Amino acid sequence: MKELVRNYAWPVACGLLVALLIIQRYPHWIGLPTGGNVAIQMAPEVVPAAGPASYSDAVQRAAPAVANIFTSKEVTTPEGAAAGASRNPTLRDYSDSLPAPARRQSSLGSAVILSSDGYLLTNNHVIAGADEILVALQDGREALAQLIGTDPETDLAVLKIDLPNLPAITISASDTRPHRTGDVVMAIGNPFGLGQTVTMGIISATGRNQLGLNTYEDFIQTDAAINQGNSGGALIDAHGNLIGINTAIFSQSGGSQGIGFAIPARLAAEVMKAIITNGRVIRGWLGVEVQPLTAEVAESFRLAPNEGIVITGLYRDGPAWQAGLQPGDVILAIDDEPVSSGRNAMNQVARAQPGQSVKMKVMRGGKPMTFEAEVGVRPNFRP
Repeated sequence: MKELVRNYAWPVACGLLVALLIIQRYPHWIGLPTGGNVAIQMAPEVVPAAGPASYSDAVQRAAPAVANIFTSKEVTTPEGAAAGASRNPTLRDYSDSLPAPARRQSSLGSAVILSSDGYLLTNNHVIAGADEILVALQDGREALAQLIGTDPETDLAVLKIDLPNLPAITISASDTRPHRTGDVVMAIGNPFGLGQTVTMGIISATGRNQLGLNTYEDFIQTDAAINQGNSGGALIDAHGNLIGINTAIFSQSGGSQGIGFAIPARLAAEVMKAIITNGRVIRGWLGVEVQPLTAEVAESFRLAPNEGIVITGLYRDGPAWQAGLQPGDVILAIDDEPVSSGRNAMNQVARAQPGQSVKMKVMRGGKPMTFEAEVGVRPNFRP
């Protein structure tokens, strides 16, 4: 019996092994499902990009060009005078006739040196109303700044200081490599007056608008911590190049909640050059008030929603008024560029030079029409 098992055990084992291999390779031979209709897409092997172990080099490159801003202005406090009179019986009967005392109100912020000639960019709200602006550099030097000009519609201001050997930050070449969501960024500023501080995060989104912060909005959103005093500071990339001017945070507590906004550096630099050259930013203007094309209105015009914008009002004697446009007209395109929102149209016209002619494709009463308007200079609607 043992001799029989010894003679047949090995052939049986080999046969079972061959049978299993055949079943696995050709299951349809015995009626098993093949799974050939199930498409499983395997991701190719990706070698992750190696990031630096430290961003110190980037910070050391950019930080000397980020300055602390200390502003002050004189304010009157009649409430304080009345309170002081109630505490002093000898003044109680004369409090109404006494002048209100003045006091100095201070605030903090940040600024970025963009030119070795001494031009700095900061936020308009940082220096608004200030009668004295002190700039403190990282190397310990201080200087009183001259206000060159402001652009409230982008919340930017240009300052000038007179110091030798000023470090200037470099602007990221976003034309060759656009900033992308997920890119590492760092915010440099003077939060709460602690002194220069660096925080790190990523770009959370780009092109943020309709936040109600500025007239012209194209914000970079980041989760790098931005707090009070960071306004006007630098948002830099992993190489130390400037990509934005820190401007605002979304917060319910007053502290950073990981939602901060920065003005793109390219836009900020264009505003600075315009202010230095002309004293203000000159933008194109048509003089129309518009609203989005709702589904109901679009249906009445046999258009798709967001296929244009509806004119709701015109400034008398403005460029659009003189061109013959009327309330109720639907602007479909400006210079052959389709119009999908009022903000995009406003930005497009703002980039045009005053005196330049633009053609507008318009729908009026269900009929397509074409108008030509000469772009005017946008008035300053904000204080």
